[in-house]
Amino acid sequence: SDINVKDGSTLLLISAGSYFMGSGEGTAPERPRHEVELDEFRISQNPITNAQYHAFVSATGHRIPHLDDPRVERENWDPSSGTPPAGREMHPVVLVSWYDAVEYCRWAGGRLPSECEWERAARGGLHDEPFPWGKRVDRTLANYDSRDGTTPVGKYPSNRFGLNDMAGNVWEWVSDWYDAGYYGVSPKRSPTGPEAGTTKVLRGGAWLLFPEFCRTSYRFRNNPKFRFNLIGFRLATEA
Repeated sequence: SDINVKDGSTLLLISAGSYFMGSGEGTAPERPRHEVELDEFRISQNPITNAQYHAFVSATGHRIPHLDDPRVERENWDPSSGTPPAGREMHPVVLVSWYDAVEYCRWAGGRLPSECEWERAARGGLHDEPFPWGKRVDRTLANYDSRDGTTPVGKYPSNRFGLNDMAGNVWEWVSDWYDAGYYGVSPKRSPTGPEAGTTKVLRGGAWLLFPEFCRTSYRFRNNPKFRFNLIGFRLATEA
């Protein structure tokens, strides 16, 4: 592993290789299951935390995560001090748009992972299993189906690549535009999604939501300007 000097992220090397992306049993946008080849890359062991995002905001003057919405009171940063909620420094940052995530990654010297990279990392080498650790998911393995909000990063078991929170806790923005039919036309080598679109891909499920969203192949999406307390991101870099 490698510590990123800019934001302190532990970056894990994911080796080059091929894997099967998608699921033959999944929802329509997950089909067909298809083989893809990727170059090596690095990805942060954890989603980006409030503490890390605070360093970015302090350094750049970027807007703080804050929404005028009573449903996100617990997650809102303090507008007067510009600080994250006390005691939640090690929770994943939320209330960030795709554009916010892209700006952070640029500041940190990296980028968002592609959807293909994200799924390879999430699978942890388990090509035929639906979840990052294998066949099943329960509340000892991931934060989902909860009313209690996010949990600190790394609270649950990591997958075989050493990555944490690839299922549950927060949806994660990836770089690709979303197209439900993309897997039917996706190139085999390093696919990066369609050229354009209206929504960006989200991966991994979230604390409030159903266990089936925690599957490594499940695809969700939202407007890149959308912000809510279910969505964060992680950092990727070239190897």
